[in-house]
Amino acid sequence: MKPVVAIKRLYDSPSQQDGIRILVDRLWPRGRQREELEIDDWYQDAAPSSGLRQCWHRDELTPEAFGHAYRHELHSNPQCLTPLLRHARNGTLTLLTASRDPAKSHLPILRQCLVEAIAEEDQQCQSEASSPTCYQGTTKP
Repeated sequence: MKPVVAIKRLYDSPSQQDGIRILVDRLWPRGRQREELEIDDWYQDAAPSSGLRQCWHRDELTPEAFGHAYRHELHSNPQCLTPLLRHARNGTLTLLTASRDPAKSHLPILRQCLVEAIAEEDQQCQSEASSPTCYQGTTKP
């Protein structure tokens, strides 16, 4: 089963197809209580760093430069993807942002990095030895 990673605006109505809904923004949405937002978790570690986010919002970066810098942050800290990868492996994962246009936010880049990480994990699993660990390294008498 191929994992599904969707993106959505936090304020859009939830649907049953959303699966696990995780807010992936560095800042909590202003004036909102957690109880009124239908999310399963708030995960800041995979969001762009504060400095990168501020440069992006001040229009100091082109979309290409932002994407490159954000990918670099994610690749420099691959453990930040682990919780999201686990959720994606268990079913549909919907990444949420408070941005007005999720397609122009960091979420498409994050989704692509997750899909690539899943494909890389799958490739590594296929290339590993198929023998159980207890038999590896033993010789026949």
